[in-house]
Amino acid sequence: MRQKYPRVGVGALCGLFGKTRNAYYDHQRRATAQALLDGLVLELVAGFRKEMPRVGTRKLHFLLQPHLGEHAPQVGRDYLFALLAAHGQLIRRRKRRVVTTQTCLPLLRRPNLIEHLAVGRAEQVWVSDITYVRLLSGWSYLSLITDLYSHKIVGACLHPDLSVRGTLAALHQALATRTHPQRPLIHHSDRGLQYAAREYVGLLESHGVCLSMTEHGDPYENAVAERVNGILKDEFGLGDTLPGFAQAEDLVVGSVRAYNDLRPHGSCNFLTPSQAHDQEGPLVRRWKNYYQPAPLVSTS
Repeated sequence: MRQKYPRVGVGALCGLFGKTRNAYYDHQRRATAQALLDGLVLELVAGFRKEMPRVGTRKLHFLLQPHLGEHAPQVGRDYLFALLAAHGQLIRRRKRRVVTTQTCLPLLRRPNLIEHLAVGRAEQVWVSDITYVRLLSGWSYLSLITDLYSHKIVGACLHPDLSVRGTLAALHQALATRTHPQRPLIHHSDRGLQYAAREYVGLLESHGVCLSMTEHGDPYENAVAERVNGILKDEFGLGDTLPGFAQAEDLVVGSVRAYNDLRPHGSCNFLTPSQAHDQEGPLVRRWKNYYQPAPLVSTS
């Protein structure tokens, strides 16, 4: 026969632990409210990551604020990191590199015109680079032209090989979308053969664009172009192995649109590149290198 135990009220149980019944119910309400807030934040994060699959936590924190209303003060950066970590949604940084640069002959090289240049507007300097996109059947190559001031991608073309046709298509696109064609413009790139090709140089010169190239082959001489490559790969899926060229091409188009129009950029005061492209004057930099190794401490 099942033994019956006397029913004990909430108040009596709370008294055993030195708590009041009101404290118990307050705790229940707070736990329920926190669960609702967690669910709301995770739902908003999922929405942002439909368009920007690997956007980082700091940018998500910025994007979330206008959507949280009165709850915004409760969602700090540390809270967001902890919440995403608990649900396995933190983004891991990936590193891999394939060489896409075939250096041109010394006679075809141009000096670095932007080394000490202060950039204060859009269409003052464009930076160009080529990066690989892995397919199940091999490789394709993405040519990008990015405005150095706004970090907006103004030209993009995915091509099956490393010939000049891909870089030319990206350049035609960039030139066709200029909003201030009368302004002086510098085109900066590494010393790749594609950027020294007669057709490419001729097209730039016919539009009055000055040529500039890196001098030592150091990626830091073309850091913004390298950074944009990394963002598209790490955050938008272009670093994955893709089924075929057509799918990769569609992904490039969607990724460039989302990068330009949706993703806040830390180097542009958290404006999107498209918003920054309409500004003039210095843009506040709102990022710092969180991945630097800790300094060595001398024990002497």
